[in-house]
Amino acid sequence: MPPAQRLPTLIVGGGIGGLTAALALSRSGRRVHVIEKSAEFVEIGAGLQLAPNALHVLDELGLMAELGKEAVFPARLQWMDALTAKPITAVDLGAEFRRRYGQPYIVMHRGDLLAALLAACRAETRITLEAGREFVAIEDLGEAVRARCSDGTVYEAEILIGADGLHSVVRRSLSDDAPVCDGCVAYRGTLPMAEMSTHAGLDNVVMWVGPRMHFVQYPLRRGELYNQVAVFQSPRYAPGVEEWGTVEELDAHYAQTCDYIRGCITLMWRDRHWEMFDRKPLARWTRNRITLTGDAAHPMYQYIAQGACQAIEDGLSLARHLAAAPADPAGALRAYEKARLLRTARVQLTARAMGAFFHLEGIAATVRNEMMASRRAEDYAPLDWLYGHRV
Repeated sequence: MPPAQRLPTLIVGGGIGGLTAALALSRSGRRVHVIEKSAEFVEIGAGLQLAPNALHVLDELGLMAELGKEAVFPARLQWMDALTAKPITAVDLGAEFRRRYGQPYIVMHRGDLLAALLAACRAETRITLEAGREFVAIEDLGEAVRARCSDGTVYEAEILIGADGLHSVVRRSLSDDAPVCDGCVAYRGTLPMAEMSTHAGLDNVVMWVGPRMHFVQYPLRRGELYNQVAVFQSPRYAPGVEEWGTVEELDAHYAQTCDYIRGCITLMWRDRHWEMFDRKPLARWTRNRITLTGDAAHPMYQYIAQGACQAIEDGLSLARHLAAAPADPAGALRAYEKARLLRTARVQLTARAMGAFFHLEGIAATVRNEMMASRRAEDYAPLDWLYGHRV
């Protein structure tokens, strides 16, 4: 076995969560090495939504000016009935929203956020980055961690942070649980803004809800692109079934929707789809000098658009706890876990519950729509626990 490279901090995974943690840790004085399995540091997918709770972190890290060059600042979060094309309710994202939460609500391309994080990390002398390094095994040494990659590279780190996503290899050293699927699948697609109609307002984030489905639309890249995500629950899904959530199922499921959505569905990317998973909340995600962050710690469904936001919160929380106890890294990781465990579990469970709420059918959907329609667009109280959180 080759000699181990000794590191103060090793982060496994160079996505949004891993790079946010690296940047926050470096700003607090730690040296950080990030390894990424892919040949390049890239994000798969198209759009994402960033709420004020995440933007406070990104602002503290000095990224808001750069993000503002590519982001869109929507006017409203608008819910629509996918069958009748009637408005249900909305959240006004204007001046009162910003005053209440201290930040706006933005939407942007995942790649643009990662590019900003990557540029900031490359500018930090305390951060080193390696792509094309596939992490395969971990050994807990008590006061250190040994990590091995598929090419034989070995690292020995004072602290190891698993930011390696839903199928985290690091998590497998802490838990034998498995991802959970409820049979939902997502199709995505972006297209030039000029090709879209103005049905629900092109400067809004629009959520169309219907039976076992929802359809999300919002602008990207300074309003030049339009992002669409079509989600539905496959009737063919069952554990062990390999082919489900097909294009034919997509078209059949969305045939019940209004004319506008049926037209939009023809514009989706059809060569790829994403099967949707989360996991049950963990009671612990830290052991000695090993901890988790982002989807490795708390993967969640996209229904309340908080996956990236919670990973971003994790990064700053982790850095603050390690900075507060430099002589006790293991204690700092336990404190980080304690600070984040219940909040992220609540977000995970809320996301799952909201998915069921959005996907109601028949009379239950009618009751849902009437309940949602009774609130004012400026009633932010139900969102305070989520958007008003400060790390």
